[in-house]
Amino acid sequence: MTRSKYAQPTRRPAVVTGASSGIGAATALALAAAGHPVALGARRTDKCEEVAAAVREAGGEAVVHALDLTDGESVEAFAKGVSGDLGDIEVVVSNAGAVAPGTIYEVDPERFGREIDLNLTGAQRLVRAFVPGMVERQRGDFVFVSSDVAVRARPFMSSYAAGKWGLEGMAHALQMELEGTGVRASIVRPGPTWSEMGTDWDADEAAFVLNQWVRFGLARHPHFMKPTAIADAITTVVSAPRGVHLNLVEVSPEAPIAKPEDR
Repeated sequence: MTRSKYAQPTRRPAVVTGASSGIGAATALALAAAGHPVALGARRTDKCEEVAAAVREAGGEAVVHALDLTDGESVEAFAKGVSGDLGDIEVVVSNAGAVAPGTIYEVDPERFGREIDLNLTGAQRLVRAFVPGMVERQRGDFVFVSSDVAVRARPFMSSYAAGKWGLEGMAHALQMELEGTGVRASIVRPGPTWSEMGTDWDADEAAFVLNQWVRFGLARHPHFMKPTAIADAITTVVSAPRGVHLNLVEVSPEAPIAKPEDR
């Protein structure tokens, strides 16, 4: 009886947002390698198609749909489209986000609000689109990709710290609301990771921001992780057996091994 109640279906379609590059693309590839049919969502569908092609070439199943998390109609159309293609969605990875440099008291409030809309409200739109079906089926995994800025705020990144603090607050509240439903909401909190986020910054602005991180003790060593490290953590979270909830996983780059004289 317990086995039946907590059984997982053999087919577990997964949605990954922000799947055009970085952590999202790596997560789509990792989930597909673990046997999940994957649906990739982003505004840059051409980049998603490249990732989907790699999944199919490896023998997996992948579909691509345009997704703008700041647009409620786009989210609804995306949810309908991927469910039509793959069936009931068992796993959702909310990964889309953006970060831009800026001093909080100088940033235009409209820009600040747009970033919060994507990084926080966009995730709630995704929750609203997929979690009710999971609750009805009494199973499912919803993973929020956060950031270590949620517990160690970094300066000169405009709204990013505020958005991730808010995201984790929402996720923790959702975990309580979902208790007893069979649906698991989890947070994966990456530390410094190489991705396309920040590559469009002005070089001088980027150097200034990084130097300020050092100034405040937020960059103790130079190591960054590859996106695959986060993708592997996400795959582990959603692969946990029923009855087990990996509710928060923090992934950080290991520091370089110090020479004996430096220890």
